[in-house]
Amino acid sequence: MRVPEVLSALLVGAVAGFGVAVPLGAVGVLLVRTGISDGWRVASAGALGVASVDLGYAALATVAGSAVVALLAGHERTVRLVGAVVLALLAARGLWATWRARRSPGADLDARGGAGALATWARFVGLTALNPLTIVYFAVVAASLATRWTGAAERVAFVVGVGAASAAWQLVLAGLGAFAGARTRPTARLALGVLGDLLVLGLAVALALG
Repeated sequence: MRVPEVLSALLVGAVAGFGVAVPLGAVGVLLVRTGISDGWRVASAGALGVASVDLGYAALATVAGSAVVALLAGHERTVRLVGAVVLALLAARGLWATWRARRSPGADLDARGGAGALATWARFVGLTALNPLTIVYFAVVAASLATRWTGAAERVAFVVGVGAASAAWQLVLAGLGAFAGARTRPTARLALGVLGDLLVLGLAVALALG
């Protein structure tokens, strides 16, 4: 094991992790929305759920990148449609919950009515795993980067770099959402939640039509 190559693989993995995490897509919007509505503890669990999938996909890319590309060939449209449906359902669920809260007599608009940390982690794992952009990114970009190394230590370093960078960025998004949620009035928090759901719904439509 050569230390310079391990450090290089770690750095390239971090760059790849930021590459997939930083562009704000539907998952990022949902993560910020979760921070606004449910607070830091729950949102951070969602952030780690996203990072868990990124780490897992990076590991898969290092050992079976070309096989995944071949498997996806010709099925890109199906993957996009599945992802769009999942996003639309999540957005509709959030809008329905908001509508019920507003319609219920005496409803506490300040209540944090979201799921628990473990359920949120699982939800974001499923959502990220079905995200077509994530799948394509790791099947093509990350797989080509990972094949630069043949040693086990370098490949592990690459995967760790991806997971650490993804977790860092997702936790930033969760923190921003929680910060905003803690400093806004209940009605404003609900409005921000609705805006987030509408953005996700719009992204789902764009994904389906793309």
